Amino acid sequence: MAKSVHVIINDDLDGSEGAETVSFGFDGVSYEIDLSEKNRAKLEKAFTPFVEHGRRVTQRHRPSATRTTGPRIDRASIRTWAKEQGLQVSERGRISAEVIQKYEASH
Repeated sequence: MAKSVHVIINDDLDGSEGAETVSFGFDGVSYEIDLSEKNRAKLEKAFTPFVEHGRRVTQRHRPSATRTTGPRIDRASIRTWAKEQGLQVSERGRISAEVIQKYEASH
């Protein structure tokens, strides 16, 4: 049986169909809104004087907090080892601390 799924994006302001997601930032916060062509034009018109007089800022990457964990571990090796040992481990995502400890103890 074949299924066909259609995603229709509606304008967040007036509910009209055919909207597209628009991203913008204000006061250090990023936003997204789904807008029709008409409402996107209104937003652009409202922003125009501010954009024309504003300064473009490139994204700054803030250094993340220093990692306190040890060296990087090979998660694929841990998963393979755990399966060979009959331990339950997911194909993706987090590996439990218990499985990691057992792996480290055996190596």
